This record gives sequence, structure tokens and C-alpha cells, in this order.
Amino acid sequence: MDLLVAGLKKTSQKQLGPEKDDSFEHFKTLYRKWKFGENSTSDEALLNNEELQELCIGLDRAVHLPDGQQLQRLNYTEFKNVIDGASNKLKEYFKPSVILQLFNNDKKKRKVAVADILNFTMRKTWMMQSKIGLLLYDTNGNGYFTENDMENYIAELLPTLPELERLDKTFHRFYICGAVRKFMFFLDPSRTGKIRVQDILISTFLDDILDLRDEDLPQEFQENNWFSAPTALRVYGQYLYLDSDHNGMLSKKEFVRFGSGTLTMVFIDRIFQECLTYDDELDYKGYLDIVLAMENKNEPQAMQFLFRLLDINRRGYLDGFSLNYFFKGIQQQMSEADQEPVNFEDIKDEIFDMIRPADPCKITLDDLVRSGQGEVVINILIELNGFYSYENREVRPAPESADSRTSK
Repeated sequence: MDLLVAGLKKTSQKQLGPEKDDSFEHFKTLYRKWKFGENSTSDEALLNNEELQELCIGLDRAVHLPDGQQLQRLNYTEFKNVIDGASNKLKEYFKPSVILQLFNNDKKKRKVAVADILNFTMRKTWMMQSKIGLLLYDTNGNGYFTENDMENYIAELLPTLPELERLDKTFHRFYICGAVRKFMFFLDPSRTGKIRVQDILISTFLDDILDLRDEDLPQEFQENNWFSAPTALRVYGQYLYLDSDHNGMLSKKEFVRFGSGTLTMVFIDRIFQECLTYDDELDYKGYLDIVLAMENKNEPQAMQFLFRLLDINRRGYLDGFSLNYFFKGIQQQMSEADQEPVNFEDIKDEIFDMIRPADPCKITLDDLVRSGQGEVVINILIELNGFYSYENREVRPAPESADSRTSK
């Protein structure tokens, strides 16, 4: 474990200037009321103990019938009657859209268990408390989180998540690093070193972490959740596998085995040119950025990261020259596999036909994102397996672009 300490080098953060808005001030007010017990108004988001007790009493009355029978599940009307007779706070909490969300979980019976209602309420309250508590870690008080702020928050959150209890404590630093990287990668794609607290709250990432409070998470959920223990161990294990000299860093020679092992050397060279390295080797943080980009190539933030690597002249667009520069790596791999290389001009025409850029000779990042084909083009240029997948694809209609959808 200690061999990877070198891969977790800290980077200094710039002092952030003040920048606030009304929404952020509202969240700070919520935090103060939750933390210090100030009286809250009827339209605030958190339920206190009295309101939770009121809900329990209302549900208890609804399930006990006059003939002595006791219901285990309520239909929509029965539960709606409970809320209609409750305080304004509970009415605000259980809006019709929230009630429908509860009942949509059982579309056949159209009923919901009383226990599920209580579990939903407690979970929602706890998650809101956790989100408001997030503000405590805004050390500068300006509505932004630095990377260090995020690390402190995740570190404090770790002991409250049973799903992560089986992680060895010596692994916690690597778990925290992986968790923070996802926030920074997607919420700070321009690499400013700070994230708006609002963006953290709006994103689903915090919910994904707080879901780990559930001790009985399905295996499929854990595998698809970046913040779960299985995913953290998978990503870390892959890094250990690549680190053949056990120095906690990755050289180009070691990185060649990344993924399917078919990334072109041209692209790998660009990774080591553009990403932060130490003595020409990649640390764990840099590796995590690449994993996030490669596993989410259809997301705009990942495309922005990869586009920066493809834009060799830093002009903000890809042209025939830059496409050819990367496709030569694919042609070289095909030659090494004793296969006849594909003509670049044919591929170039297909790429421009797919993307349909605003300028017929230049492909911008916006063009890639708007086309819905950005992931396909990136795969063609950087990875032999990705190119083969394109060549062997089934002919299917191209997805609608954002422009065509809005014009309807």
C-alpha cells in the first residue's frame, strides 16, 4: 500500500476570491437552522422530530381500520389523505410528484408499504442534512470547494457509510483520492481548482455517495457506482497491475497495458505530454482522470478532456492534419498485426460526415458534443479495438443531434 504514496502528491491551491449568490445564502441559512436548532419556517426542507412523529401518527391512524384490521400497505388516496390532514411542512415535503415517485416503485399493486414510506422519509431527511452539512467544509466561506475541502469532507463522511466499512484503513487515502477526482473531473472540467457548492448539490454524485449508507445494496448498483467499495478496489487494483516496478507511478512502458492494451503510442505520448507527470511518470490522480475520461467518453466533460489531447496544435479544432496524426497510430498497429491499413482519406470523410461540423474543414469540441458521435470518433482515433468496433458495426441510424431535437 505504501508503494503508492508517491502517486498521491498534493498540489497547491490558489486562494479563492469571494463570490456568492442568493441560493448559496439560502443553503447557509438552512445549515444554521439545522446545526443550531433555530426555528425554521414552514417551507424549509428539513423535517424535525415533531414533524416525523406527526407523520408516524398519521400513518398509524390510516392503517388501523374501524373493524380492527391493520393494513400493511396504503394506496395513493389513503396516503394522500394522511398528507392532506398534516401540517404545511409535511405537505411541502410530500408534494404530489414525491408521492407518485413512491408509488411508481410498485406499478402493479399501486400500493406502498408503510415501512417504505418511513424509510424514504428518514433517508431523504438524512441526505438533506448531509448536504447542508457540506457547507461546514467551505473553509473560505465563498460558495466554492477546493480539492482539499472535498478531501476533508469525504474523509469525515467515510465512517458514516456502512458499505465502506470493510475497506482497510490504509486504503482510505486512495478511496478519498478516487472519490474527489470524480467531483473535480466532472464539476471542474476547465481545471480551475475549485467547484461551486451549488454544482455539488445539484449533481447526483453526492447522492451516489450517501446511498452507500444502505447496508444491503444490490451488486449491480455497487458495480455501477463509482463511489462503491468494489469500484474503488477495481480501479486501484488495475493501477497496481500496471505498476510493474512497484514505485507507485506509471511510466509510458507500463501504461501501454492500460485497458484492452490497444491504445496507440501516438495517443499515449499525448497523455504524458499533457497530463501532470513526475519525472515523466503518471501519478494516481492523473491515472484516475484518464480512467474517468475513458469510461465516460460520451459525457461532455470527458470529451473536453480527450479533445485537449487530440488538439495537438491547441487551436480549438481538429482538421485533416490532426486526424491523420492520430490515425497513423491505428495504421501502424494494423501493420504490426499483419493487416492491410485502411486508407486515411476514407476514414476522414466518414468522420466529417458523422460530425457535420459548422465549418466543413474543422471539428470543434462543440461539434463533437452536438453530433452525438463524439465517442465513436474518439475511439476511431485512439484505440485499435475502438476502430475495429466501428469497422464491424451494424448499420444503424445516427442519433438525433441537439439542434434537430429542438427544431421539432
